[in-house]
Amino acid sequence: MPVDVSKLSKIALFDGLAAEQFTRIAEHARERTYRAGSAIVHQDDPGETFYVILRGTVKISTTLPDGNEVFLAVLATGDTVGEMSLIDATGRSADVITQEETTLLAIDRSVFDDLAGSGPIFTRNIMRILSRRLRLANVRIQAHCTLDVYGLVAFQILEFAELYGETLPNGDRFIPIRLTQSDMAQLVGASRERVSQVMVSYRRKGLISVDPQFHITVHNVADLKKRVEQGG
Repeated sequence: MPVDVSKLSKIALFDGLAAEQFTRIAEHARERTYRAGSAIVHQDDPGETFYVILRGTVKISTTLPDGNEVFLAVLATGDTVGEMSLIDATGRSADVITQEETTLLAIDRSVFDDLAGSGPIFTRNIMRILSRRLRLANVRIQAHCTLDVYGLVAFQILEFAELYGETLPNGDRFIPIRLTQSDMAQLVGASRERVSQVMVSYRRKGLISVDPQFHITVHNVADLKKRVEQGG
């Protein structure tokens, strides 16, 4: 599918690029839509391509030596996947699976290297993205060390609302990401049953609602923040 350059200018990775760089991307990148449950990247595979999420959601996970899966993150529209392998020339560090129908822009190593070598803007954007990701990881580690399940679920909902939320006319924050209770349980490291209890409690208190597509709307950010601040 031809690449719509107008979409690219709104993505943080491409912010400030010159017209000729957008042309290079449009000529060589590939846009493709995947069904839910499609494996985009496999852990330890060689990495010669990175992806920009144009629409949809992907799950990032890794498999431990004992065979257990660890759910690392959910990424959505505007996020990038797979750039680390192109930077350090090592294998993929995790699996990437689509959570819903998802459209990705695939950019191979030659275009990546060309963009990185054609000026500082692209490289600076990459550094900002990786720095933000590292900061988020540090905050998540701290949260997992200090919060109970109620605090962790509140923390995770607020993080998604901040990163991807859309403000509705009434001030609520709609999170356009498919987040099942199983997803949330894996993210916070608790049982699905326990997370279900927490989500039911937050719904009954009017803090959140969940639609049939598992999209969360936050109705009371302040009270969710108070729950995080209470700690364990």
